[in-house]
Amino acid sequence: MKKVILFIISVVFIFSCASEKFEHGDWEMVADGFRFPEGPAWDGAGSLYISNCNGGWIARIENSTVDTLVKSSEETFQKTNGLIYLDEGYLLGCEYGENGYIIKITMDGEVQKIVKEYEGQPFNRPNDLTMDKKRNIYFTDPKSYGIDKRDGRVFYYDMNTDQLSLVADSLAFPNGLELSPLDGKLYVCESATNSIISFDVAEDGSLKNKKPFITLPGGDTDGIEFDIKGNLYVAHFGGGAIYAISPQGEIINKIETPGKKPSNLEFGGKDYKTMFITEDETNAVYKMNVSIPGHSLNNMN
Repeated sequence: MKKVILFIISVVFIFSCASEKFEHGDWEMVADGFRFPEGPAWDGAGSLYISNCNGGWIARIENSTVDTLVKSSEETFQKTNGLIYLDEGYLLGCEYGENGYIIKITMDGEVQKIVKEYEGQPFNRPNDLTMDKKRNIYFTDPKSYGIDKRDGRVFYYDMNTDQLSLVADSLAFPNGLELSPLDGKLYVCESATNSIISFDVAEDGSLKNKKPFITLPGGDTDGIEFDIKGNLYVAHFGGGAIYAISPQGEIINKIETPGKKPSNLEFGGKDYKTMFITEDETNAVYKMNVSIPGHSLNNMN
């Protein structure tokens, strides 16, 4: 009887693994004509938001129609990079101009600076951000680019108490970052070393136990996202690909992109089985169908 039970369990396990095989369709252009697109953010209802970094505005794309959500100005921002959408109906974004900060953008185009400085000093140039289950944010703050120029930082901002904490420093151009739905660790791209590192996350949001996760030579590790199984997807800027990485740090798939400079990605669509990417050689946004749903604040259940 025990052998029968073990056999059944084995069959179920094998079938389960087979059903979770990563598959994908072909790239389809969503919109073009941008100037260094970045920071795709899906609102869960049909709209995708894009930082048009060198164009000085944030785009809202719905059904392949591109509208301007808000333009840059002296009062609002110079350039935005990473964006996230909150279901309360607004965006949070990284402003990485001369006086970098974190901004809040409403759907009416109103902009508010919510995180302006650390210990009386301005940030370097905030690059990307993510949010934990407590609705607090982590964001990267790179400065110089180079393997031996470790002046980049990661900050944690408590949205309820307005408390800002420096949680990691001495990083080589920290870029994209995400929290794993599998182990709860924070994964951070170090673009200047072509690598991704991980940190254990404490209850108070602080980070410890920095460890290497994977290195992808031939391009910069840029924006990243997880699927619901804990696989990590990496935009390989300069390498012309999106890499799918298993939780064990093994490459599952390498998906060539329409240009050599994919900068970031986001899961969306009705079932979160659409992968959107921003691509900076063609200055366009593309999408692709994938078999495993992406992980999102709007898709945690």
